[in-house]
Amino acid sequence: MNGPTAAGAPYDPPRDCAACPRLVAFRRQNSEKFPGYFNGAVPSFGDENAALLIVGLAPGLHGANQTGRPFTGDYAGDLLYGTLDLFGFTDGTYGKTVADGLSLQNARITNAVRCVPPENKPVGAEPKTCRPYLVAELSRPSLRAVLALGKLAHDNVLAASGLKLSAAKFGHGAVHSVGALTLFDSYHCSRYNTNTGRLTPEMFEDVFRSIRSFLAGQVMT
Repeated sequence: MNGPTAAGAPYDPPRDCAACPRLVAFRRQNSEKFPGYFNGAVPSFGDENAALLIVGLAPGLHGANQTGRPFTGDYAGDLLYGTLDLFGFTDGTYGKTVADGLSLQNARITNAVRCVPPENKPVGAEPKTCRPYLVAELSRPSLRAVLALGKLAHDNVLAASGLKLSAAKFGHGAVHSVGALTLFDSYHCSRYNTNTGRLTPEMFEDVFRSIRSFLAGQVMT
Protein backbone atom coordinates (compact mmCIF):
# COMPACT_ATOMS: atom_id res chain seq x y z
CA MET A 1 0.00 0.00 0.00
CA ASN A 2 1.26 3.45 -0.87
CA GLY A 3 1.40 6.12 1.78
CA PRO A 4 2.76 9.62 2.15
CA THR A 5 5.94 10.40 4.02
CA ALA A 6 6.19 13.32 6.38
CA ALA A 7 7.48 15.33 3.42
CA GLY A 8 4.59 14.19 1.22
CA ALA A 9 6.62 11.91 -1.06
CA PRO A 10 5.08 8.56 -2.08
CA TYR A 11 6.74 5.30 -1.11
CA ASP A 12 6.09 3.64 -4.48
CA PRO A 13 6.03 4.88 -8.08
CA PRO A 14 2.95 4.26 -10.22
CA ARG A 15 2.96 0.87 -11.89
CA ASP A 16 3.20 2.53 -15.32
CA CYS A 17 5.91 4.99 -14.26
CA ALA A 18 7.28 6.77 -17.32
CA ALA A 19 10.31 8.45 -15.74
CA CYS A 20 13.04 6.32 -17.39
CA PRO A 21 12.66 5.98 -21.18
CA ARG A 22 14.94 2.95 -21.52
CA LEU A 23 13.11 1.06 -18.78
CA VAL A 24 9.73 2.01 -20.23
CA ALA A 25 10.77 0.68 -23.64
CA PHE A 26 12.01 -2.55 -22.07
CA ARG A 27 8.77 -2.89 -20.11
CA ARG A 28 6.76 -2.56 -23.31
CA GLN A 29 8.87 -5.25 -24.97
CA ASN A 30 8.28 -7.55 -22.02
CA SER A 31 4.54 -6.85 -22.08
CA GLU A 32 4.50 -8.24 -25.61
CA LYS A 33 6.71 -11.23 -24.81
CA PHE A 34 5.21 -12.02 -21.41
CA PRO A 35 1.66 -10.61 -21.34
CA GLY A 36 0.89 -12.48 -18.13
CA TYR A 37 3.69 -10.80 -16.19
CA PHE A 38 3.27 -7.82 -13.87
CA ASN A 39 5.51 -5.71 -16.14
CA GLY A 40 5.52 -2.56 -14.06
CA ALA A 41 7.26 -0.63 -11.32
CA VAL A 42 7.35 -3.08 -8.42
CA PRO A 43 6.15 -1.72 -5.05
CA SER A 44 7.90 -2.41 -1.76
CA PHE A 45 6.63 -5.34 0.30
CA GLY A 46 6.32 -5.93 4.00
CA ASP A 47 5.59 -4.40 7.36
CA GLU A 48 5.03 -0.64 7.11
CA ASN A 49 6.31 -0.26 10.67
CA ALA A 50 9.36 -2.45 10.13
CA ALA A 51 12.66 -2.00 11.92
CA LEU A 52 14.53 -3.71 9.06
CA LEU A 53 14.57 -2.63 5.41
CA ILE A 54 16.17 -4.94 2.84
CA VAL A 55 17.35 -3.22 -0.33
CA GLY A 56 18.07 -4.98 -3.60
CA LEU A 57 19.10 -3.36 -6.87
CA ALA A 58 16.21 -3.96 -9.30
CA PRO A 59 13.46 -6.51 -10.09
CA GLY A 60 14.47 -9.69 -11.88
CA LEU A 61 12.89 -10.26 -15.28
CA HIS A 62 11.35 -13.59 -14.31
CA GLY A 63 11.12 -12.79 -10.61
CA ALA A 64 9.58 -9.58 -9.32
CA ASN A 65 8.83 -8.32 -12.83
CA GLN A 66 6.72 -11.43 -13.29
CA THR A 67 4.99 -11.49 -9.93
CA GLY A 68 4.91 -7.84 -8.83
CA ARG A 69 6.51 -8.55 -5.45
CA PRO A 70 10.21 -8.05 -4.65
CA PHE A 71 12.33 -11.20 -4.84
CA THR A 72 9.33 -13.41 -5.60
CA GLY A 73 9.51 -16.12 -8.21
CA ASP A 74 13.26 -16.57 -8.68
CA TYR A 75 16.15 -18.25 -6.89
CA ALA A 76 17.22 -15.11 -5.04
CA GLY A 77 13.78 -15.07 -3.43
CA ASP A 78 14.06 -18.71 -2.40
CA LEU A 79 17.17 -17.95 -0.37
CA LEU A 80 16.02 -14.56 0.92
CA TYR A 81 12.56 -15.59 2.07
CA GLY A 82 13.85 -18.87 3.45
CA THR A 83 16.38 -16.99 5.54
CA LEU A 84 13.80 -14.44 6.66
CA ASP A 85 11.63 -17.33 7.82
CA LEU A 86 14.54 -18.92 9.67
CA PHE A 87 15.06 -15.72 11.66
CA GLY A 88 11.42 -15.10 12.43
CA PHE A 89 10.67 -12.28 10.01
CA THR A 90 7.81 -14.03 8.18
CA ASP A 91 4.26 -15.13 8.82
CA GLY A 92 3.01 -17.81 6.47
CA THR A 93 4.86 -19.83 3.86
CA TYR A 94 6.68 -18.45 0.84
CA GLY A 95 5.12 -19.97 -2.27
CA LYS A 96 6.81 -17.91 -5.00
CA THR A 97 3.60 -16.06 -5.89
CA VAL A 98 1.80 -13.00 -4.53
CA ALA A 99 -1.14 -15.29 -3.73
CA ASP A 100 0.83 -17.36 -1.20
CA GLY A 101 -0.48 -15.34 1.75
CA LEU A 102 3.00 -14.55 3.03
CA SER A 103 3.51 -11.47 5.18
CA LEU A 104 6.63 -10.01 6.76
CA GLN A 105 6.99 -9.21 10.44
CA ASN A 106 9.21 -6.24 11.35
CA ALA A 107 10.85 -6.39 7.91
CA ARG A 108 10.30 -4.75 4.54
CA ILE A 109 11.84 -5.33 1.10
CA THR A 110 12.41 -2.85 -1.70
CA ASN A 111 14.68 -2.18 -4.67
CA ALA A 112 16.76 0.88 -5.47
CA VAL A 113 15.34 0.79 -9.02
CA ARG A 114 11.73 -0.34 -9.26
CA CYS A 115 11.50 -1.40 -12.94
CA VAL A 116 13.35 -4.34 -14.46
CA PRO A 117 16.37 -3.16 -16.50
CA PRO A 118 17.87 -4.88 -19.55
CA GLU A 119 20.53 -7.41 -18.50
CA ASN A 120 19.63 -6.68 -14.85
CA LYS A 121 21.76 -3.50 -14.96
CA PRO A 122 20.37 -0.02 -14.32
CA VAL A 123 22.45 2.62 -16.08
CA GLY A 124 22.96 6.37 -16.13
CA ALA A 125 20.42 8.42 -14.22
CA GLU A 126 17.99 5.54 -13.58
CA PRO A 127 18.94 4.94 -9.92
CA LYS A 128 18.91 8.70 -9.24
CA THR A 129 15.52 9.09 -10.90
CA CYS A 130 14.07 6.36 -8.68
CA ARG A 131 15.88 7.57 -5.56
CA PRO A 132 13.03 9.56 -3.98
CA TYR A 133 11.20 6.30 -3.32
CA LEU A 134 14.23 4.85 -1.55
CA VAL A 135 14.62 8.08 0.42
CA ALA A 136 11.00 7.72 1.49
CA GLU A 137 11.51 4.13 2.64
CA LEU A 138 14.64 5.09 4.56
CA SER A 139 12.67 7.86 6.26
CA ARG A 140 10.13 5.56 7.93
CA PRO A 141 10.25 6.44 11.64
CA SER A 142 10.28 2.81 12.79
CA LEU A 143 13.38 1.91 10.76
CA ARG A 144 16.57 0.98 12.62
CA ALA A 145 18.52 -1.30 10.28
CA VAL A 146 19.08 -1.60 6.54
CA LEU A 147 20.44 -4.65 4.71
CA ALA A 148 22.03 -3.87 1.34
CA LEU A 149 22.16 -6.84 -1.01
CA GLY A 150 25.25 -6.16 -3.09
CA LYS A 151 27.51 -3.16 -3.66
CA LEU A 152 25.15 -1.31 -5.97
CA ALA A 153 22.36 -1.48 -3.40
CA HIS A 154 24.87 -0.35 -0.76
CA ASP A 155 25.92 2.62 -2.91
CA ASN A 156 22.30 3.63 -3.50
CA VAL A 157 21.53 3.51 0.21
CA LEU A 158 24.46 5.85 0.85
CA ALA A 159 23.35 8.21 -1.92
CA ALA A 160 19.76 8.19 -0.66
CA SER A 161 21.11 9.03 2.79
CA GLY A 162 22.96 12.05 1.41
CA LEU A 163 26.40 10.50 1.89
CA LYS A 164 29.38 10.14 -0.41
CA LEU A 165 30.25 6.62 -1.51
CA SER A 166 33.54 6.97 0.34
CA ALA A 167 31.64 7.25 3.63
CA ALA A 168 31.32 3.47 3.96
CA LYS A 169 33.08 0.71 2.02
CA PHE A 170 31.01 -2.26 0.93
CA GLY A 171 32.05 -5.65 2.26
CA HIS A 172 30.13 -8.80 3.00
CA GLY A 173 29.32 -8.80 6.70
CA ALA A 174 30.36 -5.17 7.13
CA VAL A 175 28.32 -2.92 9.42
CA HIS A 176 28.17 0.87 9.11
CA SER A 177 26.52 3.78 10.86
CA VAL A 178 24.50 5.75 8.32
CA GLY A 179 22.96 8.68 10.14
CA ALA A 180 20.44 7.28 12.61
CA LEU A 181 20.42 3.90 10.84
CA THR A 182 22.77 0.92 10.89
CA LEU A 183 23.66 -0.49 7.47
CA PHE A 184 24.50 -4.18 7.07
CA ASP A 185 26.13 -5.46 3.88
CA SER A 186 25.76 -8.82 2.18
CA TYR A 187 26.66 -10.21 -1.19
CA HIS A 188 23.53 -10.46 -3.28
CA CYS A 189 21.62 -13.72 -2.84
CA SER A 190 21.63 -14.45 -6.57
CA ARG A 191 21.99 -17.90 -8.07
CA TYR A 192 25.32 -16.84 -9.62
CA ASN A 193 26.78 -15.88 -6.25
CA THR A 194 25.62 -19.06 -4.56
CA ASN A 195 26.66 -21.31 -7.45
CA THR A 196 30.16 -19.84 -7.45
CA GLY A 197 30.48 -20.05 -3.66
CA ARG A 198 30.80 -16.29 -3.29
CA LEU A 199 27.81 -16.48 -0.97
CA THR A 200 26.80 -19.57 0.98
CA PRO A 201 23.58 -19.97 2.96
CA GLU A 202 25.70 -20.00 6.10
CA MET A 203 27.30 -16.66 5.17
CA PHE A 204 23.88 -15.19 4.53
CA GLU A 205 22.57 -16.50 7.84
CA ASP A 206 25.51 -14.94 9.66
CA VAL A 207 24.46 -11.51 8.38
CA PHE A 208 20.90 -12.05 9.55
CA ARG A 209 22.18 -13.28 12.88
CA SER A 210 24.01 -9.98 13.29
CA ILE A 211 20.88 -8.06 12.35
CA ARG A 212 18.77 -10.00 14.84
CA SER A 213 21.33 -9.35 17.58
CA PHE A 214 21.36 -5.66 16.75
CA LEU A 215 17.59 -5.36 16.76
CA ALA A 216 17.44 -7.18 20.08
CA GLY A 217 19.83 -4.60 21.52
CA GLN A 218 22.67 -7.09 21.97
CA VAL A 219 26.30 -6.08 21.53
CA MET A 220 27.85 -7.52 18.38
CA THR A 221 31.41 -8.76 18.52
